Amino acid sequence: MARYTGPKTKIARKFGEAIFGDDKSFEKRNYPPGQHGNNRRRGKKSEYAIQLMEKQKAKYTYGVLERQFRNMFKKATSAQGITGEVLLQLCESRLDNVVYRMGVSPSRSGARQLVSHRHITVNGEIVNIPSYQLKAGDVVGVREKSKSLTAIQSSLENSSNVYEWITWNSEKKEGTYVSVPSRLQIPENINEQFIVELYSK
Repeated sequence: MARYTGPKTKIARKFGEAIFGDDKSFEKRNYPPGQHGNNRRRGKKSEYAIQLMEKQKAKYTYGVLERQFRNMFKKATSAQGITGEVLLQLCESRLDNVVYRMGVSPSRSGARQLVSHRHITVNGEIVNIPSYQLKAGDVVGVREKSKSLTAIQSSLENSSNVYEWITWNSEKKEGTYVSVPSRLQIPENINEQFIVELYSK
């Protein structure tokens, strides 16, 4: 499966925020990458450049490649509601993202690996497709054989995030995707309107 496997800190520095989660290297050098780093004079960015940056940021944040992202945009366009908001809701409804939000993995890439390695169940059935779209009421859990995995246990112990649209039962190691989050409930710093404008050209 194709996905971005390059240097993550470099990407985080490009956008000026730790989009892949806690990153000590980014904290030390939170200026743009490249030979001139801080001193590089950057002219005013064009409207297109700003829109493109926002799209790239969303893609890297959710670990989605261009074709998948474009397909999600088409789906969002044909759905009812504000296109940009629906697009982010589709990203948030992905199984790998919900596994990450539940605290089963400390990163989205780790969550994607858990899903594709058949450690995660949806409504009692093993699902190994990271892009699987969850519906409100779906129960996501850790497979019985995988509950003792050290990586999962340590991630759950260190997780303190609470989201209104997700419930988690630590004894059963399963949670419910209660509802599709509203835009206000999605914590990602993404200006979805720029993405809509870019794809609408």
